[in-house]
Amino acid sequence: MLEMTDSLGAHLASGATTLTRCWRVTRQDGLVFGFTDHDRDLAFDGTVFEASTGMDAATLDAALGLSVDNAAALGALSAVGLTEEDILVGRFDDASVEHWWVNWQAPEDRILVLRGALGEVRQQGNAFEAELRGISEALNRPLGRAFSRTCGAAFGDSSCGIDPLDPAYSAEDTVTTALDGAVVVARGLDAFAEGWFSFGVLDWQSGSNQGLRAMIKQDLRIAGTRRLELWETPPLPPALGDRFRVTAGCDGTAATCRVKFDNFLNFRGFPHIPGEDWVTAYPRSGDVHEGGTRGGGANGDTC
Repeated sequence: MLEMTDSLGAHLASGATTLTRCWRVTRQDGLVFGFTDHDRDLAFDGTVFEASTGMDAATLDAALGLSVDNAAALGALSAVGLTEEDILVGRFDDASVEHWWVNWQAPEDRILVLRGALGEVRQQGNAFEAELRGISEALNRPLGRAFSRTCGAAFGDSSCGIDPLDPAYSAEDTVTTALDGAVVVARGLDAFAEGWFSFGVLDWQSGSNQGLRAMIKQDLRIAGTRRLELWETPPLPPALGDRFRVTAGCDGTAATCRVKFDNFLNFRGFPHIPGEDWVTAYPRSGDVHEGGTRGGGANGDTC
């Protein structure tokens, strides 16, 4: 429900208003930015809302019930602290947003019309477009536990129980060869077996990608170096000497949990759950029907 002050209500009832839009964006790292589509800067609640950004807003779609409120904001990459690099590396992804209608002659007369988070941020040339999503967007996220053969826990979370910072499972290194594309080459990971970091994660500790995380597709030893192939190319090219931390990979299978990590007691999957082909299965001459599980012998001891 929108809460309006008496003074703002009187201003709206006057028939001649001096209203403008203001947006306050708070990134995940705590940095706060203020924007307005007015022709001069405004300030309230300890935030300066800059007018030099060319900000404009598309139609605000507000809905009753549990429907999602959405809007879009357009602007130029001329604001202090708002750069093309920040958008490319995703530093504004999921940032919290407050959208206000403000009486620019008396900024204390204002009304909060949307509170939510930034969705997709698109950059074209020297301009950007940001999707604003209301707080009811969180209701669209799936919750609950999925039943599958692979583990439903994320490596290192409370369900998994393994400390991902344990030196047995992670290490820091530096880029020794700068390559274009989704490949990182290093030399300080010889203590780990080849493939140890496949399906793991790489966290950038320094350089232009600092603070970002990448998923590792494959971990190879080639000519005395460690070659980490990523699923996606980093937003900005890594440079020689950039530091990163790599964490062991887990493919979620029962065998990996038991053999590689000795952590089968915390396995959160169902390795013997029937697959979709079970619906169409039928007895055939020559098949063994000893009453055991589909996963192995009569005692189901494959894991």
